[in-house]
Order: sequence, then structure tokens, then C-alpha cells
Amino acid sequence: MKGKKAFVALVCLVFSLLPQARAQDKHNEVIVIVYNGVINPVAAQYIDGNIAYANERGAQALILELDTPGGLDKSMRMIIKAIGRSAVPFVTYVAPSGARAASAGVFITLASHVAAMAPETNIGAAHPVEIGGHLGKTMQEKVTNDAAAYIRSIAELRGRNQAWAEQAVRKSISSTASEALENGVINLIAPDLPALVKKLDGWKTVTAAGPRVIRTRGAEIIMRPMSLRLRVLSLLSDPDVAYILLLLGFYGIFFEILSPGAIVPGVMGAISLIVAFYSFQMLPVNFAGLLLIILAIIMFVLDVKLASHGALTLGGIASMILGSLMLFEKGAPFQTLSLSVIVPAVLITALFFFFTVRLVVKARRRKPVTGVEGLKGAIGVTLTPVHTQGTVRVHGELWSAWSDEQIGQGEKIEVLEMEGLRLKVRKAQKRTEEEV
Repeated sequence: MKGKKAFVALVCLVFSLLPQARAQDKHNEVIVIVYNGVINPVAAQYIDGNIAYANERGAQALILELDTPGGLDKSMRMIIKAIGRSAVPFVTYVAPSGARAASAGVFITLASHVAAMAPETNIGAAHPVEIGGHLGKTMQEKVTNDAAAYIRSIAELRGRNQAWAEQAVRKSISSTASEALENGVINLIAPDLPALVKKLDGWKTVTAAGPRVIRTRGAEIIMRPMSLRLRVLSLLSDPDVAYILLLLGFYGIFFEILSPGAIVPGVMGAISLIVAFYSFQMLPVNFAGLLLIILAIIMFVLDVKLASHGALTLGGIASMILGSLMLFEKGAPFQTLSLSVIVPAVLITALFFFFTVRLVVKARRRKPVTGVEGLKGAIGVTLTPVHTQGTVRVHGELWSAWSDEQIGQGEKIEVLEMEGLRLKVRKAQKRTEEEV
């Protein structure tokens, strides 16, 4: 009897553990995300969102394959805070070969539960740069000291080389993957993602939920690419894209002013300007440079309307070049305009206003040749005598006409006005005849 009870209890225990086993199998996953670019609000949103997703799934680990020249301090700190809150081990993998983790990328790598690199990659050069303004010597020292203290605290938390981390901030030192491993900056080197996943199996770390052992054997690899919305927002954070959108916005608004009611140029111009201003929120804009670009557009427009013989166009070109070079404050290389974009943009804009807009304005100023306005002052010839009634030919068309004076057949006449479908005419003056 006792044996039977023991058997029943064992069966109940097995069946009670089956759901847990199935749950563990369900969440035996490794989430992989790839980010190649500047650390900005879009990057922070992408990484933070996937950390939340990995925690919801109860994944074994979240791997970030990273290649970055650096980025914004605020976005970097948001990512590091999200890593600190994660119960799922966060692994930063600097890859593929040729990739780097510079500036903000150093902080993120050191803050990860596991730091890994592929061969032929490098990490370092984390000295803060001036962005959005010119810092004095004292303020620059404060910023550097703050960054040095922050990276030391991160390295201490993860048991990494604090001295190297501080030198990466103060002296901008950089190390290869093998040097970083030797100096205790990273945990391991893996040639590719499958090798990394294999090496992570059995790795012990401490997350926000406490000690954790990573189990990757037989785990399902789930790739989580960036959504279309985030890819578009990431593209808009490019200084070259923001600059082009700004110019397109000016073109559209100008065309709408030039031809009221066209609608499409005005709508597209307004949208381009709004999107450009959104981009400027993520970039260190110099308003003096922006004003110089606006001044250049004004000069181009005035040159169309005034006889400056090209002087205003030359001034506009100079103003636009200076404004383009000054548009973004001195900072990291990834936050500056490319000369390969500035030069064509300036030349195209100058040619656009010099030729295209000049032709449009000239066409608008040309005297009408059709309709009532086109008939006033036109020269024709009488086909019958004209006084109170008669017939004339103007622009190859036959019209009923009348005049305050007697005009004989075959004489040249000048149209004074149109009343209904009749023309009021007079004898063509000698001066008018010579002009014709």
C-alpha cells in the first residue's frame, strides 16, 4: 500500500514539473540585435526596447553586435541604465572584423554583463568632445573628470580594468581585441556569432535579479532587426540628410510663394522643413550658420528680381558655403557636414535660382498674348470701313469693331479695349506702326 502511494506521489511530481520544463524550453532563447552607427536617441530606443523584450521572454541572454564611432552622452547613459535594470544577461559583441567600439561604445561595452570582441576589432578613445557649444578649460576638465569617474564606477561594478578605462577617457587610448582581453577590459574573443553563443554556455554573471548562469546549449537564436520606423528616424539623424531636407524645404516654400495655389511645392516644402527641424534636435546646430543659409536664399531671390549683374548670386554662394560649414558645432566627426554634400548643394542652388527661377519670373512678367489683356494694344487691319460698325483682323482672327473716328478699309488699327465680343479701335499711330 505504501509503495502504491509513493508511486502516485512520484507521478504527480513528474507531471507538476512538466509545465516548468516546457516553459524553460520555450524560453531557451538567445536574442541578437545588431547596431552599426552613432549612439543617439534612436539607438537608445532600439536597445532599450529589446532589453525589455528579452526580459519579458525570459531569454538566456541578449547579444548586441556593435560597431560604433561613439555618440551622445545622454543616449549612452540611457542604454547603460537599461542594462543595469536587466535581469537577462546583456552581452556586447564588438563585431564583425574591422568594427570598433569608440567613445560611447566603450562605456556600453564595459557596462555589459559580458564583453566580447571579434578578431581585428578595437576599443577605446572615449575622451569627451565639445558638442553644442565651446567649453572653457575649466568646464572641459569638469566634463572629463565626470566621464572618468563614471567609467571607473562601471569598470569596478563589472570587475574590469579601471586604470585602462580611465586612460581611455583621459588619454584616448585604444586597444585591439587581444590587448583588451590581456588587460582585463573584455571577457572573451569570438570569431563569429555561433562561436560566441557556444562560449557563453555555462558563463556565470550577476544581473539585477542576482547571480545567473547562461545556458546557450541548444538555445534558439532570435534575430531582432531594427524596425522600419527606427531605421527612418536613424537616417534623419544624419547631418547630410538634415541639410538636404532644409534646402528642399526652402525650395518648396519659395515655389509656393512664386506660384500661389500650386499647393504641392508648399506642402512638400513645409514637411521637409519640419522633418529637418526634428533632425536638428538630435544635432548640435549653430544658428549663425542657419541664418547665413537663409541669407543666401534671400540673396538668390533678390538677384532674380534685381539687376545686380550676378553680384547677389556671388554673395549668396559665399554666404551659403560659410553657413553650411558653420551649420553644426565643432564636435565628433560623425556630426559634421560632408564637403561632398556641401559643394554640389551650393552649386545646384545657385544654378537653380540663376536659371530656373529667372525663367519663371521672366515668363510671369511677359505681356499676355491671349485673352482680353493680350488684345489691348494689338495692331490689326480693317477689312471694311469702321465707325459705328465694321470688321477687323487682329492676330489672324476676325472681330467686330467700332471706333470714335471714321477708319477706311485696309488701314492699320490699334485695339483700345474690348466690350463683350466687340473691339474698340483707333487708327494706328505712326510710332506704333514703326514698333510693329
